[in-house]
Amino acid sequence: MVTTRRAGTDDTPLLVALMGEFYAESDFSLDGQWARDSFAALLGDDAKGAVWIAFQDGEPAGYAVLTLRHSMEYGGPDGFIDDLYIRPGYRRQGLGREALRALFAECERRRVLAVHVEAGRDNVAAQRLYRSFGLDVLDKARQLLTVRLRAASKAD
Repeated sequence: MVTTRRAGTDDTPLLVALMGEFYAESDFSLDGQWARDSFAALLGDDAKGAVWIAFQDGEPAGYAVLTLRHSMEYGGPDGFIDDLYIRPGYRRQGLGREALRALFAECERRRVLAVHVEAGRDNVAAQRLYRSFGLDVLDKARQLLTVRLRAASKAD
């Protein structure tokens, strides 16, 4: 049976472990302390967003992260699906779909006006799942440009 529940601060060790698996799939290293601090900041401030854990028959199988901001373009809150990860042995069993249902229900409750996600061009399964929720390329002429100004620290 597939279920999801909203994560709390007590779930941080599990979330960090899942995030480590997610990063490892893409050959990224994960600083455990940074991840703990990042989850603490998000889970400690409801205005920043929310996290859900997906379960298959009671076993943790993945997670989804929603982050929120105010958008001038949309005239109100918009959200980002910051992470969506399902462990390999649990994929294509409806867990990602269930996690996104919970995430979009929260967006509806908060009256979020737009939701965004970044997905690899070659990740056909993710593209298909996101498109089934209405997410698609809005404007092929626009690109997301990013600069990291400084690393987050506990003192911030």
